[in-house]
Amino acid sequence: MSNPQTNVREIDVYPSRIHSEPAILERQDPVVYSEWTESSPLSKEQSDFYDKNGYLFLEGFFSEAEVNVWRQELRNMWEQARTSNAEEVIREPDSQEVRSIFAVHREGVFAELAKHPSLVGIVQYLLGGDTYIHQSRINFKPGFNGKEFYWHSDFETWHVEDGMPRMRALSCSIALEDNYSFNGPLMVVPGSHRKFVSCVGQTPKDHYKSSLRRQEYGVPDPDSLTALVREGGIDTPTGKAGSILLFDCNIMHGSNSNISPMPRSNVFLVYNSVDNRIGEPFSGQKPRPAHIATRE
Repeated sequence: MSNPQTNVREIDVYPSRIHSEPAILERQDPVVYSEWTESSPLSKEQSDFYDKNGYLFLEGFFSEAEVNVWRQELRNMWEQARTSNAEEVIREPDSQEVRSIFAVHREGVFAELAKHPSLVGIVQYLLGGDTYIHQSRINFKPGFNGKEFYWHSDFETWHVEDGMPRMRALSCSIALEDNYSFNGPLMVVPGSHRKFVSCVGQTPKDHYKSSLRRQEYGVPDPDSLTALVREGGIDTPTGKAGSILLFDCNIMHGSNSNISPMPRSNVFLVYNSVDNRIGEPFSGQKPRPAHIATRE
């Protein structure tokens, strides 16, 4: 498949936060960037499902032994983050509880996880070549008080605030606790990755300082979101710890609060094609820090 992207600054085919009215635009990029063959790391059915729906759930992808190592590291990082002032630590909007820790792929066991051959093979197939980590984080949703993440397309933010040119990136969410329908799992709108919701509202200066706690700009308007859900519905992939959810950078997704006793903690690894490296933010503002958007 031909590569429609270059490292040269392009016309903005996905304008957002610049008009007074929202709009739904057609996707201008492929979803799966490789032609399927019998040697591909996914089956034809899996590849077609991802292409059509914008996500793929793989139950039990990692072993219990691997998950136990990562879960222990997660606990260590959470304990350290509780009293840390590091910029990588993001707290809940209404409290000082740890919401997320960014840049977890830089060293240690999560650095090895990001390079796991079985995972990287699938990512390279879907994105059509070499990739790098654009962003990584752990999202914590402890029992009873883990807060929601409102509906959004990651690409909208990465495009506007980071300067990601085109839709050639994906996220991998790795469950380190069992994900149930009731403990705030990720919800996705199948097929929404083929539509880009152009949002309203000018991006405030240093928006990331508040948006990572509660996002208010770059979120879909109710009418656009309703149209996408009426067309595609809402899926809630759930499964045991060690399962992974791969989802396209532009799929509409979000999650509810966790008011159950069961914790939910996931590692998110965002892979971007080396042919889709970020440039100057399309918002015209200064780039977000490197722990949120890798520039080297």
